Amino acid sequence: MPQSASASGREALHARAIAAIDAAAPELRRVSARIHGRPELNFEERHAHDVLTDAAEAAGLSVRRGAFDLPTAFSASAGGDGPRVVICCEYDALPEIGHACGHNLIAAAGLGAGIGAAAGLAASGGPGRVVVLGTPAEEGGGGKIALIERGAFADADAALMAHPAPTDLLRPAVSALQQLDVVYRGRNAHAAGAPWEGRNALDAMVVAYSAISALRQQLPPGALVHGVITHGGDKPNIIPSLTRAEFIVRARERAMLAEVKERVLACFRAGAESAGCTLEVGENGPEYLDMRHCEPIVARYADNLCALGAPPREDPAGFSAFSTDMGNVSYVVPSIHPVFGIPAAAGNHTPEFAEAAATPAAHDAMIVAAKAMAITALDLLTDAGLRSRARADFDAGTGAAP
Repeated sequence: MPQSASASGREALHARAIAAIDAAAPELRRVSARIHGRPELNFEERHAHDVLTDAAEAAGLSVRRGAFDLPTAFSASAGGDGPRVVICCEYDALPEIGHACGHNLIAAAGLGAGIGAAAGLAASGGPGRVVVLGTPAEEGGGGKIALIERGAFADADAALMAHPAPTDLLRPAVSALQQLDVVYRGRNAHAAGAPWEGRNALDAMVVAYSAISALRQQLPPGALVHGVITHGGDKPNIIPSLTRAEFIVRARERAMLAEVKERVLACFRAGAESAGCTLEVGENGPEYLDMRHCEPIVARYADNLCALGAPPREDPAGFSAFSTDMGNVSYVVPSIHPVFGIPAAAGNHTPEFAEAAATPAAHDAMIVAAKAMAITALDLLTDAGLRSRARADFDAGTGAAP
């Protein structure tokens, strides 16, 4: 089929993809359930890696396990030379609350999209390649950033993924993010017998925490700071000589992140100065970037959702953001990161959402997302005009986060 498919030709390819996903749906649900039932943390996703690669190989995709020198990454592809579309899977979980972000659904949706796109690509008779990319450690480890650095997205024409949440969004607000590890060091002393001999590292941390709390009212819209004190001392009758904390700085855009981070660091320095302690601040993981939604691909994905029977979707007004290393991908290749709604009693990163991510209704929504991504990938592979518009939008930077 020529690289700009006719409307009737595109519909035939869509039908092939949808039929393949329908046939694979029972296995996709099993894949999701198996990953959900055995949650694994950053870069430890060996079970999920094996479940996904086994299923991809059984579906006829060409599989590379431990791809790009990351033991829990993988690549599963179909097709040949020509345009290349990457579909991202995530499958890491959160401490204590498991798959409370629904990455089991992301993984199964990505695999299903790859299976569907591969079926349509085989029927098209034209060039092109679809790649299902297993991306570990989204929850703070920056797996996609490591994959960018190792060439996983080189020569890609587009990258797609879809994420569950309690509501549907085409262009979710994605914040830039930097995680910080904070350590104060002072001097122990007896808290009653000779407190003047001590240098209280907890006082330093409390001053900094309070300063950041006061700073929040001065931050621009879209900037957030939050943190926890992970070690505050050992016993109340000992002046603490060591305290530790973890903080996250978020901002709507990368430039704003740098400004807000500097103001937060000033709060940490003030804590050290006030208590006579030393300060150590380190970056805990790579910087996550805001998401540049590629509008031509978003629009085609939205049209394809409607063709699948979903109602038209409009993103609500207002700013409510999360952060993801898919934002970094959107700075190197035209990308989309829509959100598909599942029935849940609470939002992401809660036990209630973890429970919701294993329900039949969530799996139904995951299948629809897989179909929408599959046929959007096929459109990109077979429509040179769509690829050209996506590249122009990317080059102009008009896909900047809202």
